[in-house]
Amino acid sequence: MAKRKNQKRRSKKYQVNNRQLKAKRMYKDTIFRMLYHDKENLLSLYNAVNGREYTDPEKLQVVTLENAIYMGMKNDLAFIMDMNLYLYEHQSTYNPNIPLRNLFYIADEYQRLVVRKSLYSTVIQKIPTPRFLVFYNGTKEVEDRSEFRLSSAYENPTENPDLELRVTMLNVNDGHSSDLMEHCRTLKEYAQYVARVRKYAAKQDVSLEEAVTRAVDECIEEGILAEFLLKNKTEVIKVSIYEYDKEFEEKKLRKAEYEAGRQDGIEIGRQDGIEIGRQDGIKIGRQDGIEIGRQDGIEIGKRILLEKIIKKKLKKGKSTEQIADELEEDINIIQKVVEKLKSQI
Repeated sequence: MAKRKNQKRRSKKYQVNNRQLKAKRMYKDTIFRMLYHDKENLLSLYNAVNGREYTDPEKLQVVTLENAIYMGMKNDLAFIMDMNLYLYEHQSTYNPNIPLRNLFYIADEYQRLVVRKSLYSTVIQKIPTPRFLVFYNGTKEVEDRSEFRLSSAYENPTENPDLELRVTMLNVNDGHSSDLMEHCRTLKEYAQYVARVRKYAAKQDVSLEEAVTRAVDECIEEGILAEFLLKNKTEVIKVSIYEYDKEFEEKKLRKAEYEAGRQDGIEIGRQDGIEIGRQDGIKIGRQDGIEIGRQDGIEIGKRILLEKIIKKKLKKGKSTEQIADELEEDINIIQKVVEKLKSQI
């Protein structure tokens, strides 16, 4: 028996070093990640995206680095198939910085894949080809398929950058990417479930927990992710509440950033404009004031909203560690805000 297991381990071309650095804290799962931790579901998604018809889930070699977190960033799923290394990530927030995030992650992944090989060898060390994919289901209107490039972030753009990383983003909201959805039932039903949660959560007279529970029960009755939801009902409700609440807080944060930036921009523009002169002041005030105000306002807005959120959670009796975990924020930052709030009491 032991001999057979050793042979199976040796059959894997790539092995990830298990001696990973310990993360400061674990991050919460998402429904997407829970759903596609199942290898059969993941293979179905892979087949739909790549136009394949594989039937053996064991051909997938999952290499997700569970504790790989950089500044609160993580990857949902990583696996090797057909000599390619796929990084799948789910996002409900539009984020053009995903190529840079994936750069950090893929470097960590490759480091573990070649840890037992010599990079000073005269023989080239082969590595699986990286493929980056984001499944987006946020509320911002986007194309069914779009692409982000690392070079878009370069301060000094060049036509042929020495380092490039492309990420394909697929819109997996209900009613989008129809061809992909038709070839992957779990993805289609996942989109339907998310749409159902958002629909009921938008009602003013319904609590978030009631909205999620209603969505789960209806989906089970209608055969939408029924097996998955029945098996994981309690955890799904808990995670869905967390996901939607996090999405709502992010929307409030972005709104606060915009408002703070707008107000500060107007005020700074007005002051500078008076100093320089009415005509020139209007022009310079609009340009410099709005830009300076936008940057300062964003930071002020973030800080004010973060303090409000932390204060609310402290009143609910939550610890500093719990708050840091729920907000996916560095615990040192949360600790400083908590100490500031306590000094004001």
